[in-house]
Amino acid sequence: MAQEKSLEQYLKRKVENKGGLFYKFTSPGRNGVPDRIVITDQGDVYFVELKAPGKKLRPLQQKELDRINATGAKAVWFDTKEKADRFMQEVFK
Repeated sequence: MAQEKSLEQYLKRKVENKGGLFYKFTSPGRNGVPDRIVITDQGDVYFVELKAPGKKLRPLQQKELDRINATGAKAVWFDTKEKADRFMQEVFK
């Protein structure tokens, strides 16, 4: 959990330094939903699930990410700072 918290703090700092917003998110009564929201300085919204390095999504989490993406919204997950950096390069242009 400490490694996930470290990744969360890292991403939060990166997002806010680029002028974006970073929120914790809960969806009462709905398990598996990504627990962070990133809003870019251009207004793009991403539902983000973070994992400790090497940890994978639970099947229910993958199902929820797939459901979100199927609507045309954007849901992603990653487990390392390197993947977070790639995400930042892709979404903050």
